[in-house]
Amino acid sequence: MEKSKSKKLTVAGTEINALLVIDVQKGLFNKTIPIFKADVLLRNITILVEKAHENHVPVIYIQHSNDTILAYGSDGWQLHSGIKPSNKDFLIYKKHGNAFEETSLGGLLQSKSVNNLVITGLVTHGCVKATTIGALALGYKVTLVKDGHSNYSKDAPDLIEKWNQKLSENGVVVKSAVEIKF
Repeated sequence: MEKSKSKKLTVAGTEINALLVIDVQKGLFNKTIPIFKADVLLRNITILVEKAHENHVPVIYIQHSNDTILAYGSDGWQLHSGIKPSNKDFLIYKKHGNAFEETSLGGLLQSKSVNNLVITGLVTHGCVKATTIGALALGYKVTLVKDGHSNYSKDAPDLIEKWNQKLSENGVVVKSAVEIKF
């Protein structure tokens, strides 16, 4: 895995936030095993996006592409209909689990002087985990929304709890959507 070369810019003593909404795409909601608590996930992401907009916090939607259900430009690749980016929001397209790898995400965050990421999206043990670990490696403070990420595994609740715990043990702040303040 190639490491991003971008370095974050910090303003001494100031927390500058961005909200990442990772891979909330139609194709992931059309799997044989449904997204665990999809309605709660979408509601919590919507609440967080509204809070971010109210506080002028950048919202960055990340879309994954692959050769199957998330083929670039396909219906499955599109954001879920419950997710509605505004014209102020940013879109980042990626091909790797870590949203920093071979994308413009690092440069965008640096241009906004962001030093704290609030992370939501799909899937818990895939791109959410990889992007969270990637952000930590680059020196960002990371808050994972414990009820703002999910997956389509039959063991979904256990995977969510496992990664909330593991990432917390590695320096990630884990909070519920209602606890997030921008």
